[in-house]
Amino acid sequence: ELMANLQSRLQALWEEQELVLLEVRDCAKWGEELELLVRELCKPNEFERYLMFIGDLEKVVSLLLCLSSRLARVQNALSRMDGSTEAEEKQSLNERHQLLSRQREDAKDLKENLDRRERVVSGILAKYLTEQQMQDYQHFVQVKTSLLIEQKDLEEQIKFFEEQLENLEQSIP
Repeated sequence: ELMANLQSRLQALWEEQELVLLEVRDCAKWGEELELLVRELCKPNEFERYLMFIGDLEKVVSLLLCLSSRLARVQNALSRMDGSTEAEEKQSLNERHQLLSRQREDAKDLKENLDRRERVVSGILAKYLTEQQMQDYQHFVQVKTSLLIEQKDLEEQIKFFEEQLENLEQSIP
């Protein structure tokens, strides 16, 4: 019964993931249309700034999500340690925790830098775009970010339930 429940939950997550992937494709098309508009209206160096910002947006958000996820897994492993945990394993987990914490702080700095660049790009675009086009651009950036977060969250949930199902299958004789 528990396995059927996990399988059902996984199926629902896979279906949700497919819907999110459709939204990601729609967002990518929207991004292409926006890119054409910006290329048409802006100077080449301004267009390059826009392209770099959009490309880095995805990279930095993905990096932050990945590091946060890995850090959470290490923290969970640390919280499960007890007196029987080997000192070597404890040390290894603590070192990984420290490394991931530093990397996440560095990624947060990158995100702050990206936010400043976004304000610069918005200032540039404000000179060329109508108010409605500007709102569309800002909405695009928000949607792109939220879809990245939603995608990563679904991947994590799917991975978790797959591991649970696998552990359950292995525990049954």
